[in-house]
Amino acid sequence: MVLLTGGSGQLGRCLLDRMPSAWQVVAPSRHDLDISNAPAVHSVVQALRPALIINAAAYTGVDQAEDDVEAAYDINAHGAQNLAQAAARVDAGMLHVSTDYVFDGSADRPYTETDATEPLNIYGRSKLEGETAVLQALPQAVIVRSSWLFSEYGQNFVRTMLRLAANGVGQLRVVDDQLGFPTYGGDLADVLIALASHMPNVAPGVYHYCGAGDETRPVSWCEFAQAVFNCAGQVSPSLQWPVLLPVSSSDYPTAATRPVFSALSCKKLASVELGNGQGLSPLLHRTWRAALPRVVRQLLARR
Repeated sequence: MVLLTGGSGQLGRCLLDRMPSAWQVVAPSRHDLDISNAPAVHSVVQALRPALIINAAAYTGVDQAEDDVEAAYDINAHGAQNLAQAAARVDAGMLHVSTDYVFDGSADRPYTETDATEPLNIYGRSKLEGETAVLQALPQAVIVRSSWLFSEYGQNFVRTMLRLAANGVGQLRVVDDQLGFPTYGGDLADVLIALASHMPNVAPGVYHYCGAGDETRPVSWCEFAQAVFNCAGQVSPSLQWPVLLPVSSSDYPTAATRPVFSALSCKKLASVELGNGQGLSPLLHRTWRAALPRVVRQLLARR
């Protein structure tokens, strides 16, 4: 029995696509279970008594969170705490998903799990508080931070780029001084499922996963956008795609300050032994570049 929160989001839908058929998965909508409502969470968890809770629910509006502070903390911090406390009461395991935005971007090499956290915005702070609350309430929990998520579902950078292009935008100004590794939601889902399937063998604590694969150089948002349009051009070569204009963060102000560097190191995850000589190595060799053409094709086919 697995309780999945955030099942209607892009990661949640990727997880539902890939969940083993032998698992009994319950994925209530936010209408059916508001994780910020502690009594409701405890009631549902007590009734289901799941073996595992996977928390993919999150307030992900980075800029909106600067004004909607209470809502961001209700979901990202207090909601995560409610789930962890409920899991502790029924002796359930918990997988919690967090973000690269817990870092301030001052590093000059990919962040490890032991690096100091210093979020620059409300979204990052609320997610970091959620991490702390989860581990305090449920020390055996596993937290996976990821970055720059995209998929065929929900709102994400790839979908936004394709939508703007479809609207006939001739030129697009995209930031080129923020660096990170995009991550395909399906790949993250497969990693989470692998961890969930072998939870007794996975040491508790924080892990990093991103779509770097074997790449060592992170990309900018502008480079990511160019990769999106390169894939789109292969699918629809007759269409005119926007010209990208690289700009600095200072030339493209947003409500929330973002880290200029948020690449994550997956070395700790690579050391995890799942049992019977198995590890996560095959999954960690996957790269966002391999997943992007498929996602672009799917999104263009829905236009």
